[in-house]
Amino acid sequence: MDGFTPSSDPFILDSHARGELWRVLAETAEGFAGEVGNLPAGAHVGPAEVRRVLEQFDFDEPGDPVQVLRHAIDALRRLQPQVGHPRHFGMFDPAPTTMGVIADALVSLFNPCLATWEGSPFGVETERHLVQVFAGRFGYPDEVADGIVTSGGSEANLTALLIAIAHRFPEYPRSGLRGLPGQPVVYCSAGAHPSVARAARLAGLGDAAVREVPMRTTGTMSAEALAGISRADRESGLIPLMVTATAGTTGEGVIDPIAEIGEVARRGDIWLHVDAAWGGAAVLLPELRPAFAGIERADSITFDPHKWMSVPMNCGMLLTRHPSLLRETFDVTAPFLPNQEGGTPDPFARGIRWSRGFAGLKLLLSLAVAGWDGYEHGLRRQVSLGNRLRDMLGAEGWSVVNETPLPVVCFVDERWEGETERRFLMGVAATVNGSGAAKVFVAKARGRHALRACVTNHMTKVADVEMLVELLASARRAVVAAGHLDTDVAASSSDCEVDACSTGVDFGTSRSVAG
Repeated sequence: MDGFTPSSDPFILDSHARGELWRVLAETAEGFAGEVGNLPAGAHVGPAEVRRVLEQFDFDEPGDPVQVLRHAIDALRRLQPQVGHPRHFGMFDPAPTTMGVIADALVSLFNPCLATWEGSPFGVETERHLVQVFAGRFGYPDEVADGIVTSGGSEANLTALLIAIAHRFPEYPRSGLRGLPGQPVVYCSAGAHPSVARAARLAGLGDAAVREVPMRTTGTMSAEALAGISRADRESGLIPLMVTATAGTTGEGVIDPIAEIGEVARRGDIWLHVDAAWGGAAVLLPELRPAFAGIERADSITFDPHKWMSVPMNCGMLLTRHPSLLRETFDVTAPFLPNQEGGTPDPFARGIRWSRGFAGLKLLLSLAVAGWDGYEHGLRRQVSLGNRLRDMLGAEGWSVVNETPLPVVCFVDERWEGETERRFLMGVAATVNGSGAAKVFVAKARGRHALRACVTNHMTKVADVEMLVELLASARRAVVAAGHLDTDVAASSSDCEVDACSTGVDFGTSRSVAG
């Protein structure tokens, strides 16, 4: 590259190059929070454009570090959705906390490995402390609370299933599935995240081991149906093993009746798991805590601070009230490691991963600066914005079709139905998203399509909600005026629709046990 002299050490670089890199990075970080609202909320790019940008990273010749960094910053600005945008009303990947960003930078700098306690005493003890703190917030007594920090909900849901099998069949870690006396069965509703069903596949049980429990008209799992299905399964020789109640579904934000499901599970000796990956943060709000009644009796809980608590990605949790079970399920001998007899159990012996970074630091620093009161205030404000959005949509003639205390709003225009409704909604979403001023999705729930907007970004303000309603009204008029409802207006707008690939929501897939 013209004018650039490679450093004698391309891995460390010299002090001048490092200073320039930190300057550019600091300027970018400082300016991004104010800039993100002026960037498009969604990216409208194709694979060819992205690949052309990647081809500019030339591995055959050393690159100028500052130019390489600026190239990456430009790509991150232009070639991906800006989930931190205050009007990105999509999934649960909100703007990260400042302390979370700084924590991730610190972790990258010090690069601790939390496979063992000796690898990072501070890291391992921090994550143990956070697990205890959040287990208490969910209602677990200190003497039984246990858990691990995970990469996210998928790892936590798989971990829950594995420890449920080991709890029911203590010989499982050694004998494997062949040693089980029968076919275990796991239960969830159609609103459950697909990682719940995929966990059965990864654990070796297979898709046929997953039973979909019917839902009530509210979109919540029917405890009565669970009781009947699990009883019939037991009578047919199957082994009801685990039921997953969802506390805040991805599509509609509904909260299953945890206490009722828990009572069915207790009577049937079924492991009760609660997937509270995003909705679980609502337990920090006293006024919403009753909606989670019974979660304190769950055998295990999935919770993702990297969702509604706004820490950067890859910070989840698996909590359990069975303190010895993680080690009984995952511990293996490792002769190349120091003897830890009588000491604090190493993380590698208590979870799926071996080498693992210090994900808990971004939660620790974020919580230490905001405090419980800060999070409570922020979450309450977002719930209030969700309620304001419902009211404003109703005043504009939209009909809200989901029932939840959480700030996820699914809504339709009752003038349309069937395929025409889908085309209309996809057209509205495409128009709103094409403006770059906001991003919404179309979700399918309980047999019909609906526009979906979620308020879980701490940067979202009242004005952003008001602008969304204005954009929706304008888009509705434009779609109707265009008269394209007899054709597929969504042909070029597939990014508007929520599906199993983009979010884990697939309300149309039926799962059952063969035979």
